Amino acid sequence: MPSSALTAAHPLKDVASSDSALRRFLHGLPGVDAVGLEGRAASLGTRSIKTTAKAYAIDLAISMVDLTTLEGADTPGKVRALGAKAVKPDPTDRTTPSTAAVCVYPDMVAVAKEAVAGSDVKVASVATAFPAGRAALDVKLADVRDAVAAGADEIDMVIDRGAFLSGRYLKVYDEITAVKEACGTSARLKVIFETGELSTYDNIRRASWLGMLAGADFIKTSTGKVAVNATPANTLLMLEAVRDFRAQTGIQVGVKPAGGIRTSKDAIKFLVLVNETAGEDWLDNHWFRFGASSLLNDLLMQRQKLATGRYSGPDYVTVD
Repeated sequence: MPSSALTAAHPLKDVASSDSALRRFLHGLPGVDAVGLEGRAASLGTRSIKTTAKAYAIDLAISMVDLTTLEGADTPGKVRALGAKAVKPDPTDRTTPSTAAVCVYPDMVAVAKEAVAGSDVKVASVATAFPAGRAALDVKLADVRDAVAAGADEIDMVIDRGAFLSGRYLKVYDEITAVKEACGTSARLKVIFETGELSTYDNIRRASWLGMLAGADFIKTSTGKVAVNATPANTLLMLEAVRDFRAQTGIQVGVKPAGGIRTSKDAIKFLVLVNETAGEDWLDNHWFRFGASSLLNDLLMQRQKLATGRYSGPDYVTVD
């Protein structure tokens, strides 16, 4: 049994014993006060961060980035360059931390693995017919196994939103558990909900608990491929879910907002959300990540500004 799965002795172990039991549990979760949620997220976003704390926060945010390229035009050369940047984001300053991971499609995992060899940078791979998730389960599992066989340390899967929105929760649960099994013991599993397609905060809360009950190591907001991706409010809601899940089960699950987080100011707001909602235990890249492609550039420029008192020229960071 995966380490993130519920033990047989746990009181929540039977909530997925049937479709009706799972539906009863998920619909029995407290309803979300949308006004209160958005108000708290906005309030926390106004917190002032002083210079010393800001420098720490920027380095922490850099260490939490999953540096991502998920385009049809990705080439081995682009992935190698991204891997080199993940390992040494600022080659002129060795004190700059590495990013947490490089995130690529399954066919680029081997290239990425070679590019980050000898470092602590992980290789994450989107799988399960990303981003739509519209494929048969055996195809999704083959996608996962290929990525793991190529050396992926982490798998980012997408849930079947059609099944979820039509109330077929057990189908979604069973797919997550099957993917978790396909990850084996070598790869951690991030479960993507595509929160922009779930329509309501209640659905996001239900998806969060469903993913965690099924064995997710991380719950992730979005693919970055739709109009609405990570927001402070939906991330706050997911942070509340992982906090409450650990309180009930003793199992800690990570959170990954992805898509639309482009500036240091944005990243720091999310770190405040983490600290004030889930707590310091989540202020580590083992438990919190940013899914981003352009965020790192702004973090590096702001880092240099703090160190030198001036902004660098336009050629200081690479354009990804």
